[in-house]
Amino acid sequence: MSYNDLQKGIYILHENPEWIPPFREAFNRAGVEFGEIILTQGSIDIDREPPQGVFWSRISASSHTRDNAFSKEYGRSILSWLESHNRRVINPSSVLELEVSKVRQYLALSQAGFRTPKTIAVFGKATLLEQAKGLKTPFITKHNQGGKGLGVRRFDSYEEFADYVQSSEFEAPIDGVTLLQEYVRSKELFITRLEFIGGRFHYAVRVDTSGGAFKLCPADACAIEDAKSTSEIVPELAGAACDISGGGASKFSLRKDIGEDTPLVKQLEEFLKLHKIEVAGVEFIETQENERGEGEIVVYDINTNTNYNKAVEDTLRAQSKQAASDRIVEFLSEQLQKISSKQTA
Repeated sequence: MSYNDLQKGIYILHENPEWIPPFREAFNRAGVEFGEIILTQGSIDIDREPPQGVFWSRISASSHTRDNAFSKEYGRSILSWLESHNRRVINPSSVLELEVSKVRQYLALSQAGFRTPKTIAVFGKATLLEQAKGLKTPFITKHNQGGKGLGVRRFDSYEEFADYVQSSEFEAPIDGVTLLQEYVRSKELFITRLEFIGGRFHYAVRVDTSGGAFKLCPADACAIEDAKSTSEIVPELAGAACDISGGGASKFSLRKDIGEDTPLVKQLEEFLKLHKIEVAGVEFIETQENERGEGEIVVYDINTNTNYNKAVEDTLRAQSKQAASDRIVEFLSEQLQKISSKQTA
């Protein structure tokens, strides 16, 4: 189909229908209509204007793992088209480039004064072993582009890493960039995920990582690998928005000690504003104290394709509080109303 022919409205740009049901339910609760631009097919006539509306980009860095290797390119084309006509885009092209490159994320975070993991980006495979010696053991690997813990493994010795690199188990990253990263030891076995909507803090979730699960997809529909396949995975850096098999809702809880006035939250809101990021989940670790009794906050992931844990969302609704998916619908509706108001003024 040609996306030029869409009617004015709210649209979600994505390539994975399995992540949409929680949002569809929230739209239904609010009685608000929305459409989908599924980035696996379609077309645009670049000599014609796009439809009016609000376009929420949920383009995922891991699309290639679902046989949608070109979805990011389709997304880049559509976002460029929309932005050239000043359409309202939530998480525009510049945000997509952060989503698909952890190198870009770490550089931007470091420039803004946040502590990030020490990281070496290695291009290709030939110098991986040589570059790994620039890190203390243990260290971890991960892919520059991708979610779901792609390429994430812990290595306790250089010999173990050499065996992996030279084996058939080696996972080549889609963009050829492997990240070698320090192993950040958390004070306790949990990470924290801060959710932002409209650039403003919504809630913080504590995620218990003591089970060691790492390759977690941020949606209930995704399968979690069994204990054998995750036994080598670093528990501290698990993704935050997933149901972990065997753990259920007990793995996730709201952190009531973190709020809109928390210094880290305020700093991240400024960062998100600077980079035009309006919807995101930001994950961090609180480290073990050093010999001086000091710990650090290490920010290690910005997920601009964020999903929300069902147990946490249901708990909030049961308490008559606004769940994140419902706030998303409210925010998108507000943006569409602003467009309509300008057109009738």
